[in-house]
Amino acid sequence: MNGPLEIANRLQARTFRLLPTRLISRTWGKFTRTSASKHLIRPFVQTFKVDTREAEKDLSEYPTLNAFFTRKLKKGYRPIDEDPSGIISPVDGSVSASGICDQDRLMQIKGFEYTLFGLLRDGPMANRFIDGTYTTLYLSPRDYHRVHAPLDMEISGIGYMPGTLMPVNGPSVRWVEQLYTQNERLIIYARTSVGMIAVVLVGAHCVGSISLSFHDLVTNSPGRGPARLEFERSVEMKKGDELGMFQMGSTVVVLFEKGRVELALPQLGMPVRLGQKIASIVDK
Repeated sequence: MNGPLEIANRLQARTFRLLPTRLISRTWGKFTRTSASKHLIRPFVQTFKVDTREAEKDLSEYPTLNAFFTRKLKKGYRPIDEDPSGIISPVDGSVSASGICDQDRLMQIKGFEYTLFGLLRDGPMANRFIDGTYTTLYLSPRDYHRVHAPLDMEISGIGYMPGTLMPVNGPSVRWVEQLYTQNERLIIYARTSVGMIAVVLVGAHCVGSISLSFHDLVTNSPGRGPARLEFERSVEMKKGDELGMFQMGSTVVVLFEKGRVELALPQLGMPVRLGQKIASIVDK
């Protein structure tokens, strides 16, 4: 039987479907880039217990809340695993889900699934990851919010799917079906030593936008529709290089082709850090 807290969480999660989440998130994103938002930095740090010792600058040096939220870290605070066969976590976060796709289906949470095509909206690419390996990493507001390359990669293209911007926290993952296929997402496709991979940056409520380090596409822009861009020249990234950033918290899903990697993740809900080994390349 559902308790009062569980019922409240369920109602809260599903209420977001009725809100203009893109407009709210866009408006909030604009505010966090104004000088007035600077006064929210310390309350934000206190509320979410952010470890400011890792930040590249002193709190007083950040001109806006967004500048602090998208902060870089001090050098050396996220060593990159040097094992040539190791694949690293592309973010700071926690393990939300992981495993082997059941043909074209991934688990959101026990009882809720979604499909590769629903996530990518690209048939040929979705087919490449059938029976493949995946991991889903949740970034909370306290986390570092830049996304990095999980292994050496040659980026061949990107995909963009507009959508809603519902929260991706525990209650929403538990109670909103097809959450990751409804929210806005930006997909990075790359060739690697383990075949094609996809790094999916999933937007969330109050994520003003998602931006890339190697391309000028910015999400949650008025009038921007679905897009699929193939690059004439691949963009080379080394393991640990920056790919992009979230302008507030969200989720990253990483997809691998069948039988190419073996996961080495902590238990669900446990933290991972950028540079930490989360998988190994399977010898062919």
